Amino acid sequence: MTRILVLQGPNLDLLGTRQPELYGTETLDEIHASLADHARRLRVEVDFFQSNHEGVLVDRLHRRDFDAVIVNAAAYTHTSIALRDAFLAIATPFVEVHLTDPWQREPFRRVNFLHDLAIETVTGQGSRGYHVALEALAARFGEGDA
Repeated sequence: MTRILVLQGPNLDLLGTRQPELYGTETLDEIHASLADHARRLRVEVDFFQSNHEGVLVDRLHRRDFDAVIVNAAAYTHTSIALRDAFLAIATPFVEVHLTDPWQREPFRRVNFLHDLAIETVTGQGSRGYHVALEALAARFGEGDA
């Protein structure tokens, strides 16, 4: 069974209350529960991990106990060469997800250290973007009815 890590970056633990006009009212736990249900239907395994600390996210990637990654690096998308280097080091396919569309926001959000490494980037679809990413990875690995 394909194992997919869902890696969540800083401040995503505040979803539901953090700027709901941008990010909606759905909590991270609700997003994860919905994604876990979808993963069961697709016959893939998901593991969820969130941290506000860059090095902890890098350490989680180094464990390499997954076949692919869905990542919302949040603010680290625009700042973290360490996360970029970790993805290069583990050479595992990943899909990048952003709840909003960074290209339509502040100019500094147009810097993206992961985009050219990702097999796909899903932006501006809210929590549905995670489902799109999961389906793409399930299809890539020939799992489920993606």
